[in-house]
Amino acid sequence: MTYLDLVNNVLRRLRETEVSSVPQSTYSVMVGDFINDAKTVVEQAWQWSTLRTTLTVPTVASTTTYVLTGFGDAATFTGAVNDTSNAVLEYRPKRWIEEQIYVGGGASGSPKYYTFAGVDSNGDAQVQVYPTPDAVYSLRFDTVLQQGELTDGTDVLLIPHMPVLHLALALLARERGENQGSTAQEYFVVADNYLTDAIAYDAARHPEETVWYS
Repeated sequence: MTYLDLVNNVLRRLRETEVSSVPQSTYSVMVGDFINDAKTVVEQAWQWSTLRTTLTVPTVASTTTYVLTGFGDAATFTGAVNDTSNAVLEYRPKRWIEEQIYVGGGASGSPKYYTFAGVDSNGDAQVQVYPTPDAVYSLRFDTVLQQGELTDGTDVLLIPHMPVLHLALALLARERGENQGSTAQEYFVVADNYLTDAIAYDAARHPEETVWYS
């Protein structure tokens, strides 16, 4: 569903006139802001299949720290592999890796471990790997990246639209205090139900993440 579609869906439910563009009126702009607020909340509620992607990082000999371009400040990891060496990259605390490098004398070779190493000037996460690469290796980081803020009317929402639509509606109903019908609290309950259902459907695609194996 597009950004404009979402805005008009919310406007109709609030008994407001539809618009032909998001910035057409002050109120439609506010609706758009609440839609983006709702989108962020829903994105952070679950590791949605539609937001999962792989960031590939080629190493450079003698360089241990790399930027995950596009990672941002709210993304998450689901796994990492050294594609060149056909091996899983294991997470280690930053202190452990620094001990290997600066106390244990360090080692060079195919990376086997990684840790977080802060962010760069663009706000993207940095990772540090060990052993220090001695050649070019292709490292693949499986991530869940949040979609950027919706700005253009043709922008397409990547996550399920019903939780976003109804949460935005609840936020707007609370903001204006009345809606000649359902209360804001009732809207929040409906939004929670849509979110729960959407997570359940998406989680069924990844049963290994929600089933405990002893």
